[in-house]
Amino acid sequence: MSFANPPSFASEEGSTPAGRRRPSCKTVLTLAYQSLGVVYGDLSTSPLYVYKTTFSGKLSLHEDDEEVFGVLSFIFWTLTLIPLFKYIYFVLSADDNGEGGPFALYSLLCRHAKLCLLPNQQAADENLSTYNMEGAADTWQSSMLKELFKKHPRFRNGLLIVVLLGTCMTIGDGVLTPTISVLSAVSGVGVKITHLHENYIVAISCAILVGLFSLQHHGTHRVGFLFAPIVTAWLLCIGVIGIYNIFRWNQSIIRALSPLYMFRFLKSTGVEGWVSLGGVVLCITGAETMFANLGHFSPLSIKMAFSFLVYPCLILAYMGEAAFLSKHHEDIQRSFYKAIPEAIFWPVFIVATLAAIVGSQAVISATFSIISQCCSLSCFPRVKIVHTSNQIYGQVYIPEVNWILMCLCLAVTIGLRNTNTIGHAYGFAVTIVIFVTTCLMSLVIIIAWKQKIMMAIAFLVFFGSIELLYISASLIKIPEGGWIPIVLSMIFMSVMYIWNYGTLKKHEFDLENKVSVNRILDLGPTLGMVRVPGIGLVYADLATGVPAVFGHFATNLPAFHQILVFVCIKSVQVPFVSEGERFLIGRIGPKEFHMFRCIVRYGYKDLQQDNYDFENILVCKILAFVEMEDDLQTLNKGKAYELRVSNPECPDIFMPCVTGRKFEEDLLSSSDTYLVKGGDFRLMEGSFCKDESLEILKAKESGMVYILGRSYAKAKKSSSLIKKFVIDVIYAFLSKNCRGPDDLLKLPHSLLLEVGMVYYV
Repeated sequence: MSFANPPSFASEEGSTPAGRRRPSCKTVLTLAYQSLGVVYGDLSTSPLYVYKTTFSGKLSLHEDDEEVFGVLSFIFWTLTLIPLFKYIYFVLSADDNGEGGPFALYSLLCRHAKLCLLPNQQAADENLSTYNMEGAADTWQSSMLKELFKKHPRFRNGLLIVVLLGTCMTIGDGVLTPTISVLSAVSGVGVKITHLHENYIVAISCAILVGLFSLQHHGTHRVGFLFAPIVTAWLLCIGVIGIYNIFRWNQSIIRALSPLYMFRFLKSTGVEGWVSLGGVVLCITGAETMFANLGHFSPLSIKMAFSFLVYPCLILAYMGEAAFLSKHHEDIQRSFYKAIPEAIFWPVFIVATLAAIVGSQAVISATFSIISQCCSLSCFPRVKIVHTSNQIYGQVYIPEVNWILMCLCLAVTIGLRNTNTIGHAYGFAVTIVIFVTTCLMSLVIIIAWKQKIMMAIAFLVFFGSIELLYISASLIKIPEGGWIPIVLSMIFMSVMYIWNYGTLKKHEFDLENKVSVNRILDLGPTLGMVRVPGIGLVYADLATGVPAVFGHFATNLPAFHQILVFVCIKSVQVPFVSEGERFLIGRIGPKEFHMFRCIVRYGYKDLQQDNYDFENILVCKILAFVEMEDDLQTLNKGKAYELRVSNPECPDIFMPCVTGRKFEEDLLSSSDTYLVKGGDFRLMEGSFCKDESLEILKAKESGMVYILGRSYAKAKKSSSLIKKFVIDVIYAFLSKNCRGPDDLLKLPHSLLLEVGMVYYV
């Protein structure tokens, strides 16, 4: 079966990432400003609880300045090495066509190492402009790793599990960040109102959380402009207060920037100092969101905001608080608010509370982006994904996930109440996510960047050793709250893995049970099969062959439409697909069957809902394919040709006069854009294949019917009890309660035929 990309006109600028031009300086500055409210809210509010959590254990018994200086030294070098060096200068460069996060790195690896994460992958997908496989030739190290993944499926599964773990820990951050940020800020009121009961603080925190999640449907770009002034004011505020505290309390605190104080700290405090590192790591909470939220903004805007405002203000804030602590050891558990000058306490408290609300936005936005990627990559049940901005393509909102996160945040806030306990859980989740990114980056350096293995090892050893140090410290805190992200991650990871497993098994069943069109047509006379007027769109998950659901439909209702189109909507391992490359049109069987296949390709960041007139554009592309096919036959006879497809609302399209195989290669690799906005399709005078084209247009006038398979999974009788529980209970529950394909595709229910089938795995 042959496929062709019908030509098209360029889409409106900004409607897809592929259509964007290089951003102007004004756009970059605007995005940098927005990123303060979305990306850096979490990272900038960490001074609220870092010192408090770090000195919450036996370390609080140490009252020497050496301990304060040592903690500050750890904070400074952790902020410098992880967010600044690792993320700004390395990880942000590993974007997948502008997209970030664990799945973006995994997508790069899947394409370069042929890991085949998704079913229905075809060689034609590699011709997509966003597939981006150009670069240096494979090294022996990259070839060796590719061969390893190819020969050993267990390594592929292991890599998928690692990615899911990092992804689920990021989702866990989406629960813990709002909780600890808001609760820490609100608890500051107890510094002035000492008789205020803890229940009131919890109640106020819960009310703020409900309000925060209620704002999410407005979209990241609106939330960003609303929150950015708050974060800017907050950063400038803590930076100025930090400078004030340094000059007032202890100017020699600048000596703590020497790494020598880290070794002195560990030497003098021993095990207590090592355990306290689980609190120090909270200073980089939100670092991963710089990468995960990359699709909402741009690498340059994120780098500018961090390097010129966020990083210097945070360093000054931590230095100022340490200078205050060096003279006030008794205020360690209330050091942040105690270090604020009396005259500006309440204004700073208000800004701190608002900033804490904003801090939650970073991981909430990142969670939406990650869940969206998981759905497209068949690793999460289908949910409603809403694109909230016409300018910034990656900004999405997911209602179901939003309210689930809100309920979990309220449960953790009411159940734990203690920010130190939440901090222990938070630190463990953060370090796991950052370490998973380091591991994936090491593979990207070898497989995608084609660099020497020593560079990848150096990257892994240098940054991995730092992160493992913090992970080891956080492991001690598992009984004291660290179990929370583990439980949440295990739940989410089980859902993801089971959904991915069930989806792949369903695809295997479809492949094994494909039916032959010739057999169905041969049985036609005995079944009384007839062709009725109109166009039938059969939605199936197969990119090749005829799905079993159609055979089931044809034998039970022996009549199908004059024109039959098998529509396969599939995801490709790229972030987005341009409109001109979205459709692949092919023919099934001889011409007299009038059967076509339409493969509609989406990237994992594309919105899989058509905002334009899908029926008209589909018919237009089939017409273009029919005429192209006829032209190919004409060329085989050595004749020149001119191809023209016209629509009253779009200009004529002319293909250049060429002959031979060169035309076929150009045709199949065509990536011009061709958008149709409806209207009356007319064939120009002298066009080829007029009879079939007229028949297609008449069938369109008769109407369209949508045929959709409704499949139900069952485990085979010979399956183990575990497999039966996974398929018959968990996967069945997820399938029943997630959104159906008819909802996601926005199919009209009055023209929808559903065919039920049970498949055994």
